[in-house]
Formats: sequence, structure tokens, C-alpha cells
Amino acid sequence: MKFVKEVLLIMTFTFIGELLHAFLPLPVPAGVYGLLLLLLALMSGVVKLADVETSGNFLLDVMTMMFIPAGVAIMDSFSVLQPVIGPYLAVILVSTVLVLALTGLCAQKVLSFTETSESKAAEAAEEMPEFTTGIGREGEKSE
Repeated sequence: MKFVKEVLLIMTFTFIGELLHAFLPLPVPAGVYGLLLLLLALMSGVVKLADVETSGNFLLDVMTMMFIPAGVAIMDSFSVLQPVIGPYLAVILVSTVLVLALTGLCAQKVLSFTETSESKAAEAAEEMPEFTTGIGREGEKSE
């Protein structure tokens, strides 16, 4: 029953995403709307991770199988793609390299920012004197 509730919750967000796609004049896929709404619900605490975790993990596990029909369709229509396969592969290669490079740069920036913040916090903690309070020991420095 838990699995059914989790799937229904995920499907609810997917359905709301479909509604938003139908009513908003933006070129955003319905699935993106649904995923963003689910992300916001998880971040705000409206939906707990435990409420969707088992079904989400299952869907991630079987996601690779969902690409089989698309791969078969590409192989089936290869004769149509053959004249433009070179430019398509070039675009795929360039965009993949760009995504990898930008992801690496963003990760480095985030890591350097967190390391800088942590080192500043550690330096500030070292500079602050520690005082203990107690009976007859007000303001004495502890060792």
C-alpha cells in the first residue's frame, strides 16, 4: 500500500505539471513543471523524502529501460537520419564537452566557496577566547 501511495503522490505532481503546461504559454515540458513542483515540495517540507523515496528509487532503477523504445526508433529510422548524422554527432559531442566543463567549473566554485566559509569559521573560532562561568570563577579563562 505504501508503494501505491508513493506512486500516486508522484503522479499527482506529474498531473499538476501537465495542467501547468496546458495553461501557461511557456515552452517548458510538462514533466519539468512536475519535477520542479515536487522539488519545491520536498525542500519546503510539504512532502517528506520518505513519502516518495522507495518509488523514486524504483523509477530511477528502471529508467534505463525506458530508453530502449527510443533507441529502437532511431535504429528503425536510420535511413532518414543518415544524411544529417555528421552534424548531429558534432552537436552532441560539443554540447557534451561543454556540459562536462561547465559542471566541473561550477563544482569547483561551490567547493572553493564552502572551503573558504569553513576556514573562516574555523579561524573565527580559534580567535575567540573561551570563558567558563561557575561559582567563584566568573570570567576566568579556561585552559
